[in-house]
Amino acid sequence: MKNILILNGPNLNMLGLREPDIYGDQTLDDIKGLCLEKAQALGMEIDFRQSNHEGVLVEWLQQARGVFDGIVINAAAYTHTSIAIHDALKILDIPIIEVHLSNPKDREEFRHNSYIEPLADEVIAGEGARGYLLALEKLKELL
Repeated sequence: MKNILILNGPNLNMLGLREPDIYGDQTLDDIKGLCLEKAQALGMEIDFRQSNHEGVLVEWLQQARGVFDGIVINAAAYTHTSIAIHDALKILDIPIIEVHLSNPKDREEFRHNSYIEPLADEVIAGEGARGYLLALEKLKELL
């Protein structure tokens, strides 16, 4: 059984309350439930985590080496700012799928750059919560 780490960055713990017109009305717990169900159907196990702290995300990525078979990451705002997360992802030798609920390239200019995209095997953006499920499907293909 493949072991997948799903990481979520800052403010995603506020889904359902935060700008539902952009991010939808599902909570992060709702998305976690969908991912658990999808992972089970795909024969995967997931570890679903969220932090508002960049250093915690970096530490989780560092600890992922040799433990997980693939990563789904929605780094949220850190996507556009974190060279530290980029560098932590760079050490991994497993497939990486970048996910965004909205499409950052259709939003403010400062959201157009992703430090994760150059390292990702796939970027899934603008699909809402479904993007996480598509990411798991893509990992299944890659693995």
